[in-house]
Formats: sequence, structure tokens, C-alpha cells
Amino acid sequence: MRLKNQFLFIITISIFVFTSSCESVIKETDNNPLKDQISIVKEQFAPDKRVALFDISSSKQGNQIILKGTSNLPEAVNKLKENLKNKEIAFIDSIQMYPDAILEGKTKAIVKISVANLRSNPKHSAELSTQATLGTPLNVYTKKSNWYLIQTPDKYLAWVDSGGIQLMNDDEFASWKLADKIIFLSTYGQSFDSMAKHSTIVSDVVAGNVFELVEETGLFYKVKYPDGRMAYIEKNKAMNYNDWLKSLNPTQESLVSTAKSLMGLPYLWGGTSAKGVDCSGFTKTIYFLNGLVLPRDASQQIQAGELIDDDKSFDNMQPGDLLYFGKPATETSKERIIHVGMWIGNNQFIHSAGRVHISTFDKNSPDFDQYNYDRYLRTKRVLNIDDSLIIDLKKTRVFKD
Repeated sequence: MRLKNQFLFIITISIFVFTSSCESVIKETDNNPLKDQISIVKEQFAPDKRVALFDISSSKQGNQIILKGTSNLPEAVNKLKENLKNKEIAFIDSIQMYPDAILEGKTKAIVKISVANLRSNPKHSAELSTQATLGTPLNVYTKKSNWYLIQTPDKYLAWVDSGGIQLMNDDEFASWKLADKIIFLSTYGQSFDSMAKHSTIVSDVVAGNVFELVEETGLFYKVKYPDGRMAYIEKNKAMNYNDWLKSLNPTQESLVSTAKSLMGLPYLWGGTSAKGVDCSGFTKTIYFLNGLVLPRDASQQIQAGELIDDDKSFDNMQPGDLLYFGKPATETSKERIIHVGMWIGNNQFIHSAGRVHISTFDKNSPDFDQYNYDRYLRTKRVLNIDDSLIIDLKKTRVFKD
């Protein structure tokens, strides 16, 4: 009898272990049962998570498969659903589409301070991903506490706290875009509460700030901030935005001049303004002040333009060309783009590393930059190149309709 009970106990334990193991395998296997289908669509519509939100997964509950997550790409989500239906895969749709209803229609925003810091997560301690200067229009997707998930005109996704933006609904945003504007062109400056000599400063101002124009008066522009504040800006440091657009004719000389006007600017990871720049933030700022909006990061910028050099000959280089540095691909690793600078001629390039400064590839110079020469990969030209990755402000009305 005792042996029989022991035998039954062993059988019972064996069944339990087997059943538990099977359940574990099922849970692991079904953790994201539609992963392959989701990956196919993600690769097609959102290969770069920095500029496209397609955070979708699936789970199995009983006999039901549930699609869940968030996205701002209706065409991608529709494609995924279409693919699943064509394969006769039943699912429950629990995907949340952005903009979020929690915004109550306030799905647009304008940067209302000289430079807004945009972060990787909704907290001040998070990595500084990028910046947006005053007057930059943003798409708003959702909020967490006092933070908003936004997308810049170059489609970069990041979080900004409410102190940096003025939320708007579609009508308010349309009205703002129609209004006359000015653009501030000096590297630094201030706006004032009056035209008097010792006026109180309303705010600091940096190159590229765009304001709503109220009126021209004497030596000043009277401007309106997105949050309704009024101020005065000296005319000799700014320009009517429409006139600025008409005057734009980016040249090798204008790009070099703009770059040199920022000499000595400190390096700032995530910086894209006169308050500090990282390497790609510097090249982006140069081109923006000449009416062209480049992608944000060096690994994105390198996708734009025309290949000029990849063998260190430098024979066909022209001022304004962008040089890329990093680690070449190997049998076991992908290429890594780590740094970018801009060619200015005479075997020299300007870049932000520690500070904005000029380096040389002249091997006979005592200042020869051996370090960057060794990690140089290739050069691309974006000036006068028609490329969908580059926003031409003359053709795309980002700031004014």
C-alpha cells in the first residue's frame, strides 16, 4: 500500500511538472504572438523610433489575441490590421492612437521661450534629446503630469515640460500661422517691455527665434509671444520673416559665414541653438539659419544628400559639405556614425567638439587633426541637392502660411 501511494505521488508530481513546463512554454511563446507581423510593418513605416511612433505589441488571453500599444501612424496601424485580416488572424484592437483624447483638442503647440529643452523621457533628469527655438510649431500627442510628448517639424519625437510651450487647438494654430512674423538673426539678444533706453528685459532671444509681428515702430519691431506677452525687438537684429525667406539664397559663403559666427560656442549634448550645440546640432543650426532644415542626428543627416568623398582624397570637396566620422562596418558589427562637421575649404572643417572650432586635414600643418582623420568615413553634399529629408523653408511653410 505504501509503495502504491509513493507511485501515485510520483505520477502526480510528474504530471504537475509537465503541465507547469507546458504552461511556461506557452507563456513564453505567446508573449507577443504577432511579433513577426508587427515587425514587418514597423520596418516599413517606422524603422527609426526617433521620428516615428509605432510602439505596438500583442498578447494572448485565453483564445484571444490582443493588439496593444500606441502609435501616431494611422497608415501603419491600418496596414497591420489589413495584413492580419488577410491572413485570417482574429484579434482584439486595443491600440491607442495619438493624438490622445486627454489633450482635449490642444494637439498643436508653439515654443514660447528662447530655447526649449526636449528630453527623452518626461522628467528633467532625462537625457537632453534635442532643443527647439522660440516660434517652432509642434505636434502634441499625449501628456504625463506636466510633460507633453511632441514632434518637431523634422519629425523628432521628445518630451517637453509645459513651461516651454503654448498649447493650441487647430483654429488657434491656424491663426498663428497666418500672422505676420519676424525672425531674430543675431546670435544673442533680448526683447524689452518698451522702446525706452533702460527698458526692462522681457526675455533673452537667440538666432532663429520667430515672433508674431504686431507692428513696426521706429527702430523696433513690436512682437507678440505665443503666450500673449508683448515685447520690442531691435530692427537691426531681426528681419521680417517673409522678406528673410525671399532673401534666402544659401551659398558656400553664407554657410561658412554662419558657421564662423558661432565659433567658440560650447558643446552641449542635445543642443541645437546658440546656447550650446552638439556636433549634429551645430550643422543643423548652420543650415537652419540659411533656410534649410536638416534631420536631427548625425546618423540621420548622413542619409541625406549626395556622396562626394569616401576615400580621404578630399579633391571634390566644397565649403558646406558635411563630413561624417565613426566606426566602419565589420563582419560582426554595423557602421556607427559618431560625429559630423562642415568643410570650409583649404583642407579645413568646422565642428562642435568641446567647443565650435576649426580643424585641419593638412598633414603638413602642426594642427593636423590625426584623430578625426583616422575615424573619417565619408562626405555628403546637401547644398542645392533636392532631397525629401531636407526641409526647404521657401517651399514648406513651417512657420507661416
